[in-house]
Amino acid sequence: MAPGLRVHGGEARGRRLLTPPGIRPSQGLIKEAIFNSLGPGVVGAKVLDLFAGSGALGIEALSRGAAQATFVDNDHRTLQVLRQNLARLALEGRSAVRQGRLPGWLEANAQLVGEATLILLDPAYNDPTLAWVLTSLDGLLKAPAGVVVEHSGQLVLPQLDRLRQIRSKRYGDTGLTILELPAAAAGH
Repeated sequence: MAPGLRVHGGEARGRRLLTPPGIRPSQGLIKEAIFNSLGPGVVGAKVLDLFAGSGALGIEALSRGAAQATFVDNDHRTLQVLRQNLARLALEGRSAVRQGRLPGWLEANAQLVGEATLILLDPAYNDPTLAWVLTSLDGLLKAPAGVVVEHSGQLVLPQLDRLRQIRSKRYGDTGLTILELPAAAAGH
């Protein structure tokens, strides 16, 4: 476990994050692309950072003005590092860390999921649960929301009923897709 990642913007800009062994953190270029695309939509957001790992994406959102973030990962060792990162940046008061296996955790926490306005997903590139997680989010989200998915550039995301793709771009081996649940589709 070594510092290597940095927060790129906002109140914690330039601060280093610890990275758990075996985790592929989001590259700085990808993080910048995500948050430049979201712009001021991050301010005041209720964030779910799924497949959280070190928490780099959710922490970036908090640093840029998100109201709160819930971090979900299945690995307790990874969550220990995430808690250390939150403590080092004094972000515990605006965050919650939950251990759980996706997509089951989403169904068990449907109300929290329904209230989220920004969902960040950065699973391992070979994680077979991503399609199930997206399908669950498609059914559970209630508020107008944005969903950001970092994935293998080779992966084709599933067709969803309510979530609409608004942007997709490749950065080398990495694909970045932004989906939106517009206000007209929220709550249906």
